[in-house]
Amino acid sequence: MSDCILALAGNPNVGKSTIFNALTGMRQHIGNWPGKTVERKEGHVQVSGRTMTLVDLPGTYSLAARSLEEQIARDFIVRSQPKAVINVLDAANLERNLYLTAQLLETGARLILVLNMADVATSRGLVLNPHALSDELGCPAITMAASKGQGLAELRAALQGL
Repeated sequence: MSDCILALAGNPNVGKSTIFNALTGMRQHIGNWPGKTVERKEGHVQVSGRTMTLVDLPGTYSLAARSLEEQIARDFIVRSQPKAVINVLDAANLERNLYLTAQLLETGARLILVLNMADVATSRGLVLNPHALSDELGCPAITMAASKGQGLAELRAALQGL
């Protein structure tokens, strides 16, 4: 079993399940609609010879627990206290996604920010500065295009320090 539990959290349709599948080698069904993942899914990821349990939480816009998805995500993060929360954000819609990030920071959880869909953001003319975001929020920030496998090595490197 694993001594390190990680959570994947973020808004619906930001690529959490794609990242989950890439890290675990599993083939969790990926949907492109809100509420697709309404329960948490678990898998294991190997990082530097360590087995870590990765929990893919339902997509949620906040931890206010107004829906079943929000309640599942909030309860897992607050009660299970994972070693880290991998907060997946849509890099092309950061403003909307950072509301959840602010709430996650308030829980005291250790965060790793993943600015997913960086390729889409760049194609729209947006300039991403993960270093500035990392400095401002006090947690690592990584750019990814998970559907293309880009940034996976950087995410694994961030997990090595846990």
